[in-house]
Amino acid sequence: MKEVKLVRNIGLFGHSKCGKTTLAEAMLFTAGKISRLGQVDNGTSNMDFEAEEISHKMSINTAFHHLPWNKHEVYLSDTPGDENFLNDAMFTAQVVDGAIFTIGAVLGIKTQTEKIAGFVLTNHIPTLIFINKMNRERADFAKTVADITANLAFKPVVIQLPIGAEDKFRGVIDLIRQQAYIFDDKGQMSEAEIPHDMAEEAAAYRETLMEAVAETDDNLIETFLEEGELSKTELQQGLIKAVRSAKLQPIMTGAANIMSAELFLNAITDLLPSPADREPRAGINPKNDEIVEFPASIEAPFSALVFKTMADPYAGRLSIFRVISGTLAGDSFHNAGKDKNEKFSQLLVPEGKNNKPVDEVGPGMIAAVAKLKYTTTGDTICEPGNPVIFELPKAIRPSLSYAVTAGKKDDEDKLFSSISKMLEEDPTLRMTRDAETNETIISGTGKNHLQITCEKIKRKFGVEMNLELPKIPYKETISGKTKVQYKHKKQSGGRGQYADCWLEIEPQSRGKGYEFKDCIVGGVIPKQYIPAVDKGIQEAMAKGVLASYPMVDISIRLVDGSFHNVDSSEMAFKIAGSMALKKGTMEAGPLLLEPIMRINITIPEDKVGDIIGDLNSRRGKVMGMASDTMGEVINAEVPMAEILEYGPELAALTRGLGFFASEFSHYKKVPAQISEKIISKVGE
Repeated sequence: MKEVKLVRNIGLFGHSKCGKTTLAEAMLFTAGKISRLGQVDNGTSNMDFEAEEISHKMSINTAFHHLPWNKHEVYLSDTPGDENFLNDAMFTAQVVDGAIFTIGAVLGIKTQTEKIAGFVLTNHIPTLIFINKMNRERADFAKTVADITANLAFKPVVIQLPIGAEDKFRGVIDLIRQQAYIFDDKGQMSEAEIPHDMAEEAAAYRETLMEAVAETDDNLIETFLEEGELSKTELQQGLIKAVRSAKLQPIMTGAANIMSAELFLNAITDLLPSPADREPRAGINPKNDEIVEFPASIEAPFSALVFKTMADPYAGRLSIFRVISGTLAGDSFHNAGKDKNEKFSQLLVPEGKNNKPVDEVGPGMIAAVAKLKYTTTGDTICEPGNPVIFELPKAIRPSLSYAVTAGKKDDEDKLFSSISKMLEEDPTLRMTRDAETNETIISGTGKNHLQITCEKIKRKFGVEMNLELPKIPYKETISGKTKVQYKHKKQSGGRGQYADCWLEIEPQSRGKGYEFKDCIVGGVIPKQYIPAVDKGIQEAMAKGVLASYPMVDISIRLVDGSFHNVDSSEMAFKIAGSMALKKGTMEAGPLLLEPIMRINITIPEDKVGDIIGDLNSRRGKVMGMASDTMGEVINAEVPMAEILEYGPELAALTRGLGFFASEFSHYKKVPAQISEKIISKVGE
């Protein structure tokens, strides 16, 4: 275990396809941690190793590894950049001490880039920006720098310039050392003079760099104003201080698939902080609710935050945690939130798809243990005598729901057990049971998320899972009053059937439900038969007359009837009650009701008009608006049928920056022309 000052805990962040995983591979290879440079496109990457990641050629889960460099130990967390899997990036941002923010020189800023930048900035993580893929066609360094400056809340400052671009990219200029580095075809690096035709450009960028660094420190700005420049030492020390305090984010550049990662690894160990350089982590003592701080020191009490869980059908649940303070050895720790002591068999350090057994772990390390009984994602583990709970943010809310069924009917129990295991691994998944439609509903962050969950369940647990749009729980009711008689009379030799009842039927206010009143006088219907009438009515209400949806909000008064001493029975009166309701419903103006959802939509200010227009097209009604730190919030009521796939549609309208939450509000009459289509479809 390294001295804490020599530990670096780094997260790789950025939009999908920007080359984070390739950069991680280059660093691992350059440091000698792996003997072969893996590639995402051919499925040999050490970090994208799950079957779904290989087939889709993208990161789905955060992957972990570590490497030695210049006497340091660097722990890498390679996070997903796809919109559907950003929760992993958000949780990882809570546990790293430094960030490598990767941006493609061709694609530039994307929606995910802005969201992920938000995670990084919110947590005040010291950050290096890497403009990647300078060797690709249409790579544009200056445009990408301008996009970063204009669209992200970073304070970027260029410390490297590319030498050439596209197929002519061959190296970089280090503006601090005033040195050029040239890469050969094998990625080997050699020093060189700054190209003559770039000397003026490099000098201008260096001037901007000195000014930016000077502005972060009162002493340096004084020196810069008096002398017009900073010495190399002043520039280096000033930059380190500015980066570690998250006042500046240096921009480096290259092509991760061909460059030597030596310069980048040097920047990580030189510029980014160790755990000891960060502020102590604050948490809550669950015994007295007081705020307590745990510094990243070996001498401090042990504490760690579990920020990820992996489900494995053979190894069981693997809990991954970041050590905040102290050291963990032995075979047990305390779960402060659950107030439970946990036993484990082996401490592990993740290395891609493998896990390396270790005897102890200390501050800044990413470690794992298997088969814990109580511990789940978000829990804090610590010493029993020094309890603490560190906060992990709430998972990203699901935005898309589907009904799920097993591919084979006999596999239903196995499917639901498999989904339950996936819920432990993925906090953005939800599983519920819709009592109205008797469907099992799975919810996630997008269609891609749920489809890949299907693939995982099939691979890990051998169960096929089908996805279908959920049924809309329509209901039926009536609009008017009526009085109706139904006489059930059947004679076929021997004892017959006879029951006669009169019902007064009228609608109730929305949400009032079903009401039955016994208004029989004079014993025209004996008391023992009246519950049967009620039961028959309720059974008939389970399937309405329009489209077989349940009936609601109806008041029934049983006012008259007759019976036969021999032929009357409970069954006969049950049938009479059921048929009387059906007959009366047709006379009382039956109508269809649909569920209305209360929806809160958070969007950028410039998208308000577009979203309100879209809500109007969905038969929505805007109830109000407000502003918060995330943007403009529209409160509206919208029919459920209009927002079954609203998540991806909202993302398309807002460039992925909008999100929403919804809940059931009330039932409302379906417009006539839409009602006719629903009834016709059910009839078919």
